[in-house]
Amino acid sequence: MLKTEIEKALDVLRNGGVILYPTDTVWGLGCDATNEAAAAKINAIKGRSDDKSFIILLDTDAKVQSYVTEVPDVAYDLIEFAENPLTLIFSGAKNLAQNVINADGSVGIRVVKHEFCTPLLQRFRKPITSTSANISGQPAPKFFDEIDENILAAVDYVVDWEQELRTPRKPSTIMKLGAGGQFSFIRR
Repeated sequence: MLKTEIEKALDVLRNGGVILYPTDTVWGLGCDATNEAAAAKINAIKGRSDDKSFIILLDTDAKVQSYVTEVPDVAYDLIEFAENPLTLIFSGAKNLAQNVINADGSVGIRVVKHEFCTPLLQRFRKPITSTSANISGQPAPKFFDEIDENILAAVDYVVDWEQELRTPRKPSTIMKLGAGGQFSFIRR
């Protein structure tokens, strides 16, 4: 069943669609992070401003350097030793859709270790956007059955995996990396 769900999600991502999928944190809306039209569709689904950036997901820290101009050494340590999902904000984003990147040129990246996301990312071979599956301004749903019906109806595919999980999950910790390996917490 997992393999089938990954195949269906891959087909949608490759065709510029939007998936509703389980992540290592909350349920997310995802698309090809290099596809500007797909990212714009997520903004329309959420009813959020086009100037809001996205977090992107990768399956390994070896790919981070493909999407940012400089990776401070401390980033690899933070990723390796993080006990909970961690999103790192890097300056100098590259090779991504312009509407995925923050206005200041930064991008948030999370390397995921998740039964569904990791093999999906390995097969897709590109980053996937991740933003909580909620209407802008509303709380992020803790469980699948809390996702707004309008979102369910608007996406191109709803992944049939972990929908029954009742373990509350929370958004990732977010840290901003600065020059020389300096970092600060944005969200704990």
